[in-house]
Amino acid sequence: MNISESDSSLAFVREFILQGFSCEWKIQVLLFSLFTTTYALTITGNGAIVCALLCDRRLHTPMYMFLGNFSFLEIWYVSSTVPKMLVNFLSEKKSISIAGCFLQFYFFFSLGTSECLLLTGMAFDRYLAICHPLHYPNIMTSNSCTKLVLMCWVCGFLWFLIPIALLSQMSFCGSNIIDHVVCDPGPLFALVCGAAPRTQLLCYTLSSLVIFGNFFFILSSYTLVLIAVLRMPSASGRHKAFSTCGSHLAVVSLFYGSLMVMYVSPGLGHSAGMQKVATLFYAMVTPLFNPLIYSLRNKEIKAALRKVVGSSNII
Repeated sequence: MNISESDSSLAFVREFILQGFSCEWKIQVLLFSLFTTTYALTITGNGAIVCALLCDRRLHTPMYMFLGNFSFLEIWYVSSTVPKMLVNFLSEKKSISIAGCFLQFYFFFSLGTSECLLLTGMAFDRYLAICHPLHYPNIMTSNSCTKLVLMCWVCGFLWFLIPIALLSQMSFCGSNIIDHVVCDPGPLFALVCGAAPRTQLLCYTLSSLVIFGNFFFILSSYTLVLIAVLRMPSASGRHKAFSTCGSHLAVVSLFYGSLMVMYVSPGLGHSAGMQKVATLFYAMVTPLFNPLIYSLRNKEIKAALRKVVGSSNII
């Protein structure tokens, strides 16, 4: 009888409340306007790069194939969380269904994992091009590049499938408030009825593996690239290599810096405010700056963008 009474007293969660930023209505409207502008600029910038790379046949090379997929991925990456975030700014309830929360969690983390893998593929491509220029055309063919890009997408969407499946089978009771801007694993585990240490450990282990594994591979690749560049006799060759690799390293630094703070050290007890700011940084700020970083430092992309803009004006 005690068991049934205790079970009946549990208020099982049927939907979650994404608390987001608790502030006055005027500030909510201001944040909505700011985030809407950021989202529109991100979609426009990355979409312009995708269109430019598709329209210019001279850029149908492995390096730009990686970049095109990366920009295309960024569009879906921000779209997995930002639209719901914008709706919540103007909504009083700020609710999200349990199924919607798990779907957001899955796509956000899967696309993020694919982004980590694509950044690694881009680093490997630059390593081959600079350290093994004679063998590069035979190794990084169009076919092998396509397979590598597909592998990044497929592995990204399979990586967190098991944790999501396990978490979706759990019951949530008590409070349904997620003190975050997205459905993040930390706040979700805090709402589970009873402890789930194995699933939680699996989730953070997979996060650590994909972040640290790819980061160290990129770091190792660029260490070898740096050694090869410094040995180049031509100053113009060194400048071109540094320019190409510098853009990629800037994106890697922005993306991985905030990721490591959030998902590799969960035991540090980050405040809710810090978690929200860090999430917004890699979920919105990094995708916004990526097209700027790549286009402003690459003459070929700037020329292709001018061509696309010029043809659209004619039409």
